[in-house]
Amino acid sequence: MAGVKKGVTMMEKPAICGGMPVRETPINYGHQYIDDADIQAVVDVMRQDLTCGPKIKELEEKLCRITGAKYAVVCSNGTAALHIAALAAGVGEGDEVITTPITFAASANCALYCGARPVFADINEETYNIDPAQVKALTTEKTKAVVAVDYTGQSVELDELLDHCHKHGLVLIEDGAHVIGTRYKGKCNGSIADMTTFSFHPVKTVTCGEGGAVLTNSEEYYQKLLLYRTHGITKDREWMEHEPDGPWYYEQIALGMNYRLTDIQAALLISQLDKLPMFSARRKEIVKTYNEAFSKLPQITIQKEIPESDTTRHLYILRLNLDKLRIGRKEFFEALKAENVFCNVHYIPTYYFPYYEKLGYKRGICPKAEKLYEEIISLPLYYAMSDQDVQDVICAVTKIVEYYKA
Repeated sequence: MAGVKKGVTMMEKPAICGGMPVRETPINYGHQYIDDADIQAVVDVMRQDLTCGPKIKELEEKLCRITGAKYAVVCSNGTAALHIAALAAGVGEGDEVITTPITFAASANCALYCGARPVFADINEETYNIDPAQVKALTTEKTKAVVAVDYTGQSVELDELLDHCHKHGLVLIEDGAHVIGTRYKGKCNGSIADMTTFSFHPVKTVTCGEGGAVLTNSEEYYQKLLLYRTHGITKDREWMEHEPDGPWYYEQIALGMNYRLTDIQAALLISQLDKLPMFSARRKEIVKTYNEAFSKLPQITIQKEIPESDTTRHLYILRLNLDKLRIGRKEFFEALKAENVFCNVHYIPTYYFPYYEKLGYKRGICPKAEKLYEEIISLPLYYAMSDQDVQDVICAVTKIVEYYKA
């Protein structure tokens, strides 16, 4: 039989809470789904333009159709998307950008890239998303933008955040790395905020290996995003400062980056987007099954969903009520691993990292977020999970809870 670790059989390494593991083979917390159509799409484009070709425009138009946004600019990854969105918003030296600490570091790093200072707002302790009341309390004359993360794929409270931002002349950047496929009040996320960024990393709902996008309804932001994606270079006569001396002429008018996406990646993502409704439906099925099972366990709290969000979840968060268990989060995590259920934790609060500590950030500024971090585990959630996989995860969690309940 396959073991938990190389060279260790199940008979040599029994589950922590007694007996044999729930399953023989490991199940990871996330994994991409690639089918023959995806592979053929990549093969076909290999005979055409590999970069700066027609697939980029095709992908951008498809993202607009799916979300309802007027403009889309695809780029090399989700971090690049956040960076160019911050630049397009005019974030610069001396500015402040409000975001959440319960996110991947890129949500705050994009402010640092622009010379601005991230300001961390605490979360709603039931939804785990950024708390609009905290955003309002932290807004100052230095605030330039808000980067609001749709944590796990559940939409942030866009109406309240947009209303606040527009009253104070701020730009709302929705970090939608988790959110593709979600709707807020019936509208697709990506068509509501001033700018919305997507990520297409392999564990996300749709993937092209690495990739990102920024969606907006503003032509002004769109033109700036195009510039910052490609070295700050333009061939648009309206943007040039000098008279062209030939059809080859172009100008660099801003300091941009090389954040282009390849046509190879675009072809894969175009194919993946065809399956978005299928991916979304399956993720919802799994979440519903998890919620029904775990809501019966007093040792566990499930994430609350606001009624305005029709959510396609990227992550499923298990929150442990540690006062009702005889073990801590680390031991629970290891017990799941011994059951061959491989999980993760999303996320370590950003300002816990040494880099941020050296910038002067200290623990204690977002107590609700910090408490959440101490109690959460991300369970497996992806399209290709079988019903048996889902039941095995539920069985493993239940087995550990029953064994270690206080």
